[in-house]
Amino acid sequence: MPTYDYQCRSCGHTVEVIHSMTEEGPRTCERCGGELRRVLYPTGIIFKGSGFYKTDSRASATGASAAKPSSEKSTAPKTDTGGSAADAGSVAPSTTTVKKESASS
Repeated sequence: MPTYDYQCRSCGHTVEVIHSMTEEGPRTCERCGGELRRVLYPTGIIFKGSGFYKTDSRASATGASAAKPSSEKSTAPKTDTGGSAADAGSVAPSTTTVKKESASS
């Protein structure tokens, strides 16, 4: 059973009541007879699991300009080996050998 807090609108007295979610709570204050209202408390947010990173939030004003992609395009091909642009176009032949097994019964 959940616990609910009710506060009097007249005197400010707070009452803690345990009842099911489908039941109505108390309507009048036991001290002064004033109207009660349910008190709502903010809940915390807990991020669990992978995928929530510092970069998932909005970019700051200074970081937004640095994060924008450049409109200029590079004409030189990119290489992983650090070679020149002329070496980047050549492709080395494959040295992988596939061995097939024959099923002889």
